Amino acid sequence: MDIQTLEKSFAAHFNAKPNFIVRAPGRVNLIGEHTDYNDGFVLPMAIDRAVWIALAVRSDREVRVHSLEYETDSVFSLFDLTRGKGWGEYIKGVAYELQKENFDLRGFDAVITGDIPRGAGLSSSAAVELAAARAFSAASDFEWDAARMAKLAQKAENEWVGVNCGIMDQMASAISKSGYALFLDCRSLEVQYAPLPENISVVILDTSTRRKLVESAYNERRSQCEEAAKQLGVQALRDAKLETLNSAHGLSEIVMRRARHVVTENARVLEAVKALKDKDIKRLGELFNASHESLRDDFEVTNDALNVMADCAREQSSCYGARMTGAGFGGCAVALAERESAEEFVSAVSVSYKEKSGLDASAYVCQASEGASVVFP
Repeated sequence: MDIQTLEKSFAAHFNAKPNFIVRAPGRVNLIGEHTDYNDGFVLPMAIDRAVWIALAVRSDREVRVHSLEYETDSVFSLFDLTRGKGWGEYIKGVAYELQKENFDLRGFDAVITGDIPRGAGLSSSAAVELAAARAFSAASDFEWDAARMAKLAQKAENEWVGVNCGIMDQMASAISKSGYALFLDCRSLEVQYAPLPENISVVILDTSTRRKLVESAYNERRSQCEEAAKQLGVQALRDAKLETLNSAHGLSEIVMRRARHVVTENARVLEAVKALKDKDIKRLGELFNASHESLRDDFEVTNDALNVMADCAREQSSCYGARMTGAGFGGCAVALAERESAEEFVSAVSVSYKEKSGLDASAYVCQASEGASVVFP
């Protein structure tokens, strides 16, 4: 999205110029799946797909937002926030949480757009929330505190929208750095930035299948993890050791497998950070593959399309490793490929996936981008 196009869209809708343009990126999780709500470790990176908001500050407390994708408006007063339905609830929820924390908000007219595929597990909702927070910060002239805004955005999704997500998506959209992966401790919210090697490309492979029944399955996995932690006598599975798990009595086989995925996945994240620092791409790829197998066999959140996609990627000689990413049951895989062969890799995987699944893949090479920011003025 370029600034001039967005300015033109804003002018066409409001017959004025925007005061600010803000953006917040989606994210791809490199490794660390279903560990966030177990107080564990994750390694996402913000991608160069984002949500953009152009806005002009109003003198009153009304918020009017026009979506270019949906060609509909969301209009509400900051004096009277009531729950409704639709895409505007993410913005409204952020406004509600900000006001609960005593931020003095001003209204604005805005146009919103984005190029993050919806339902693909790339956190389009977190990007909307962080773009909204950035817009309110610009309009109301309060200091931007990225980590605090991420926590408020997560609360908005949990309590206003009603989706029981962990903190990873919002933190990745808020505080990522261009050129780096974000190592996040989901208990302490401590972060480190791990540099991405220049000779690899991160490739997102969209299976074109979308998650079905993901909420009930997600809640079931979450309760199984909580049950395992309780039976093991730990605060969360982040505190469990593999030896303890292997010698534990009384865990059902299914709860044991769910717990084993989380415990081994946390270990893989820590090793992945070390591999990035050591520029050991071969080992990083092996960790990707092991993560996918654990998600397939122990956590059981892949589907046929994700398994086929991971196999198609790994067949290519330029691929170091591939795994499903996101909550599962559809959406995307993520692969590490040699940078100089990235376009050929995308083409070969797309052809192979079509042959094996009968489905079309959307695949693209992505760059690690900056977290939520004001891009104009």
